[in-house]
Amino acid sequence: MAALDLHIDKISKRYDVTDVLRGVSLRVAPGEFVTLLGPSGCGKSTLLRIIAGLERADRGHVRAGGRGLDTVAPKDRDLAFVFQSYALYPHLSVYENIAAPLVMRELTSLERLPVIGARMPGAIQRKRSIEERVRQTSALLKLDALLDRRPAALSGGQRQRVALGRAMVRKPKIFLMDEPLANLDAALRIHTRGEIARLHKEMGTTTLFVTHDQAEAAALSDRVAVMFGGEIRQVAAPAALYRDPIDLDVARFLAQPFLNELAVTAPIGGGLMIGNSRLIIRDALGYREPGTLAFRPEHASLVSADQPGALPVQVARIEYSGTDAYVFADAEVGAQFVVRIAAERAHSMRGGETLGLSIDSEKAWFFPSSGSRQRRDRSRAA
Repeated sequence: MAALDLHIDKISKRYDVTDVLRGVSLRVAPGEFVTLLGPSGCGKSTLLRIIAGLERADRGHVRAGGRGLDTVAPKDRDLAFVFQSYALYPHLSVYENIAAPLVMRELTSLERLPVIGARMPGAIQRKRSIEERVRQTSALLKLDALLDRRPAALSGGQRQRVALGRAMVRKPKIFLMDEPLANLDAALRIHTRGEIARLHKEMGTTTLFVTHDQAEAAALSDRVAVMFGGEIRQVAAPAALYRDPIDLDVARFLAQPFLNELAVTAPIGGGLMIGNSRLIIRDALGYREPGTLAFRPEHASLVSADQPGALPVQVARIEYSGTDAYVFADAEVGAQFVVRIAAERAHSMRGGETLGLSIDSEKAWFFPSSGSRQRRDRSRAA
């Protein structure tokens, strides 16, 4: 079955006096995996529910494969919705949960009855077809050995695979996934997102995925749409987002756990004065207004205090994270910076030690006060 494109055109939604969505537009190409990424309350799930037909937009339109969906009932949209809460039937087995959408669509109310249904013309053949599709789907998800169990006897990861199976068994043209990994522990989340990536590669179904986890978005997506306050702020491939955020909000959200920021005066020829040090930042070339210098912990290094061009800093504390360490260093300009270094090197440092902070001038960003940053990779990030 050929994948369909999904076209979201200027969708707006208001609850009471709150604008939840503000003219959101997005195009998902056939077979593409796109993630809606943003903080809680930014409108991601509401947009997904509007696409599924579970809520109505105040303005705007949704189309799939050129077909308008605004007036189409949810059951007729040929979309599959995977919920964060799994939404499994607790009294049904794994087999019955996966088969449920096919049973409801393809069997009449009489054909669903255990005794009478078996005697009705065509019912046996349709039930065999349903069984074959359920077993094919369960094999793909490695659920074969669990078909007789009920949800209460399953782990969180197994329940999520059952929820995926129930969505997949209908072979929908578009998948909508609303934070499906949010209830899993860290290790299981990584494993399950690998399963989702594998399934998408095998099936090629157009997918719109919602999460607030940057690692999930980067691992799964062809493109990521970053949302704030009911608006899509930037859409790009994960690598382009990392390299070239459009504004400070996007940079902050994608730089977890830390982003270094410092208010600076208007640059001259790309030069920024930080205390007594003048740094040439490529991203600041062409600007003549004050703004914010920002850089990630991995885009700076700690060097000798007397190295030319380095900003004097004093080690305040160190946080270890596996093979890496985050060094928090106080600068004379009244700011604290965070630098990521190898944990082995951090062992030789001590609190109060004076070092030099060297910022990678090619990777640091300058965000002007007006907010209209000129992205370097605009052609590749669109």
